Amino acid sequence: METTLVLEKEAVENLLPQKFPFVMVDKMYAYTETSLVSGLKIQNDNIFSSDTLFLEAGLIEHMAQSVALHTGYQFFLKNEIAPTGYIGSIKEIEIKKLPQINDTIQSTVTILQEFAGITLVDIVTTLNNEQIASGQMKTVLAK
Repeated sequence: METTLVLEKEAVENLLPQKFPFVMVDKMYAYTETSLVSGLKIQNDNIFSSDTLFLEAGLIEHMAQSVALHTGYQFFLKNEIAPTGYIGSIKEIEIKKLPQINDTIQSTVTILQEFAGITLVDIVTTLNNEQIASGQMKTVLAK
């Protein structure tokens, strides 16, 4: 999938509730009301790196923060402050391959349902156009 960079690291970090060293998204390539494509270049100082690999927990956190980025950007476009969100559930996560340090991963978030601050999403993470992880998450906005 060829994508166009929309937001880089500093702008992305301003839309996320997480702060360094816990930020697991550093690019936004595409956004629509029902989808988002995010990215992360894995650095050797990443807290979810071990030896040369980016661990499962890091992949799952990257996926969750990609959902948070969609919400944050949605509120930014309305010129509103995004409320804090929480993971309500994680379902059917499948990790096929772990990326390595200096790899750049991309995640595509697709909104399946959104109602009353609860969002159900499908997420697919790729490395060099190869699917390495997928799953569903339900997030809940704090009131």
